[in-house]
Amino acid sequence: MQCPFCGARDTKVLDSRPAEHRIRRRRECIFCGKRFTTYEPFDRQKLITGIFNAIKKRPVSVEQVAAIAEGIEQQCANAMRSTVTSVDIGNWVMEHLKRIDAVAYIRFASVYEDFTDVASFVAAISALDEETAAAKTAESKEQGE
Repeated sequence: MQCPFCGARDTKVLDSRPAEHRIRRRRECIFCGKRFTTYEPFDRQKLITGIFNAIKKRPVSVEQVAAIAEGIEQQCANAMRSTVTSVDIGNWVMEHLKRIDAVAYIRFASVYEDFTDVASFVAAISALDEETAAAKTAESKEQGE
């Protein structure tokens, strides 16, 4: 999205909320720091494209991607608040991807969280490994009972 003030193309979404069959997005220009509002239709295809970028050459089916998109749309509808931010949507995508494919999760997280160095990747992978180990330990304890 191009900044109407300085013309820069690098903006970030601060807030998204539904508004009469479209999405109202509050944006901030990375270059000049000014804020502006855009109105866009909800784009399920944009969501799916972002997920497909993360799952390239991974064992994730089209049906799983469709289920993620459907689940996120449902979460937006069930959020019971007037605002659903892009942060919420990004976090929901990451939670879904984390459950089905760790590599796709890291790919998505690297773009979504804007990893700038190798240390960011290492930290994300370490956190994922710790969560996975904790889940396996809990599962083993449940099966042992």
